[in-house]
Amino acid sequence: MKMFRFLFISVFGLTAFAQQTSKVDFIKCDALVLPNSFEKSISGSVVYEFKVKKAIDTIKIDANTMQFSEVFINGKLVNFKNSGKTLDLFEGFKKGKNKLIVNYSAKPKQTLYFTGAGENLQIWTQGQGKYTSYWLPSFDDVNEKVIFNISVISKKKLAILSNGLEKSFLSKGNQMTFNGNGVEKLVHYQMQKPMSSYLVMLAIGNFEKQLEVSKSGTPLEFYIDKIDVDKFEPTFRYSRQIFDYLEQEIGVKYPWHIYRQVPVRDFLYAGMENTTSTIFAQDFVVDSIGFNDRNYINVNAHELAHQWFGNLITAESSKHHWLQEGFATYYALLAERHLFGDDHFYDELNTYAEQLKRAAKTDTIPVMNENASSLTFYKKGAWALHVMREDIGAEKFQKAVKKYLKKYQYKNVNTDDFLKIVKQVSGYDVANFKKVWLEQSGFETALAQKYLDKNKFIAEFQQVRKTKKTMGDLIEILNSSAYFPIKEYIIYQTQNLPFDERKALLEVAINTNSVQVRQAVAETVKVIPSVFKSQYETLLNDASYKTKEIALGNLWRNFPEDRLNYLEQTKAIEGNYDNSFKLTWLALAMNTENISEQTQLECYEKLLDYASINYESSVRQNALELLLEVNPTDEKVIALLFQTTTHHKWQFTKFGREAIRKSLKNTAYREIVTQLANKTTGDLKE
Repeated sequence: MKMFRFLFISVFGLTAFAQQTSKVDFIKCDALVLPNSFEKSISGSVVYEFKVKKAIDTIKIDANTMQFSEVFINGKLVNFKNSGKTLDLFEGFKKGKNKLIVNYSAKPKQTLYFTGAGENLQIWTQGQGKYTSYWLPSFDDVNEKVIFNISVISKKKLAILSNGLEKSFLSKGNQMTFNGNGVEKLVHYQMQKPMSSYLVMLAIGNFEKQLEVSKSGTPLEFYIDKIDVDKFEPTFRYSRQIFDYLEQEIGVKYPWHIYRQVPVRDFLYAGMENTTSTIFAQDFVVDSIGFNDRNYINVNAHELAHQWFGNLITAESSKHHWLQEGFATYYALLAERHLFGDDHFYDELNTYAEQLKRAAKTDTIPVMNENASSLTFYKKGAWALHVMREDIGAEKFQKAVKKYLKKYQYKNVNTDDFLKIVKQVSGYDVANFKKVWLEQSGFETALAQKYLDKNKFIAEFQQVRKTKKTMGDLIEILNSSAYFPIKEYIIYQTQNLPFDERKALLEVAINTNSVQVRQAVAETVKVIPSVFKSQYETLLNDASYKTKEIALGNLWRNFPEDRLNYLEQTKAIEGNYDNSFKLTWLALAMNTENISEQTQLECYEKLLDYASINYESSVRQNALELLLEVNPTDEKVIALLFQTTTHHKWQFTKFGREAIRKSLKNTAYREIVTQLANKTTGDLKE
């Protein structure tokens, strides 16, 4: 799983369930489910085939806040206990093969999410960290691996996605019924191999599909909301190349029969590697300009790598979580290296090293610890693998990984399982490696630098950072073929110099074809001299919405006489997923003296619309931040702010609660906020 920020929630099961897996083996699950978007509920029937290996008094299935109408074991109606967290079975099963049938319903408070309505309806799941057992009776213990076959019934004519191959499809309008209700669609998905429950998924929405085939013959299905069909290519750019490369680099054929990817609105993280079917955030749906600001490439490669590291083999406990996230992070970097070259690869490694160095001042928890931060699991884990690969060589590293995956496929693993194989293949001192990189806190900065210095670009970068350079030297570097991070660094490091001293430098920088270097100019030149005006204005034409936004704001502030011209030139631009450019444009327009009151009112109403439930949380938050600056006592604004407190995305809810608390400290707002608070059901704990 790829996350935006630090957040780690243990996904691994309790000791009681570990004891159960040694006595009971759940083999296959056939589930028929009906999501209800109106009630935000789900109901269904689940059939489990399981084998009792040793005598056991009670069998437990995780089932959070579910209701059960009937439970059958081996064709017999049996008694059961519903603890609110588990379904407890204590009669009707025998040693050997058994069949369990459960009819259930639930209104999940998490894990299964409903967004939008009508054609904009989306239903999707996020099992890791929140547990699939909130919408499907299943197993929060990752060591219980099951073949899941999911059949989905829908009242809506929307695309339905789940794990595995689509084996059958039925659409009969309202002629088909389920529990007395007319339905329009039934889709059956089938898996061939077992997986942990947290990897089971659903995604339902108004999706369009494009199909490609990998070099090895695996179908690759790419989905996108029908309103975004023009963004297929930039969103999924390099997807097939990434797939073909990782399959070759890992040395083990992709272990499933199909791979699909689908973006959903207001997803909780960057992406989630559900077996065969990755869900990722709508944030990464971009056009060709937005691609230069933020793209899906790294998340794409990261989630795909998880199909081997996490899905094919699964860490037995959170202590060994780096075996999933460290591997996925490192192989994503290798994929980027394949696409963009060594300099890009080492630049990313260097960035990771700097992050880990800074974090080491306060983060004292090593990689092999269940309480390790996601930064440690992901990026220190990746660094550990890079060191190993460099030490033993790419060929032996690949051989070890291949042997590791083959030996433990569809099973659970720990760190020693991997290290033993590395030792066998290469003779590597795995004990020292384990101690230094996995069991020891902090980050080996000096050692990491030795590996980084193998790259010419990094060596040059270090030399620029450590050696005092004349302006002539800096201009020469800008005119050279040096990799762009060096040039960016020069622009940022000279930003406090008077304009006259850096004029020649800026003229060279702005005449480059580098989006990154020109963006550095846009960010560092806040006071624009008239002699630099025409050159600075060219930034409004850059292939970057971020650059355009920065440039528009600075030009608007520096040249009041040209504000209307700048606004007219850029009025058609919406920007990236968060509509940041358009929101900035609206704010500037509202504060432009020569714009009519009617236009200003229209801009304000548009801001209110962007803050409404019609948009994703990222758009709403940006709009609300502006509205709170413009008119914080507007009842409409405060009402929209209160709507954030019931949103499923915790980052957005946190923003709303903090903004409300801040308002309540101001006596001028307290009365109106208190009045509106009485009208909302949001939980506003102070």
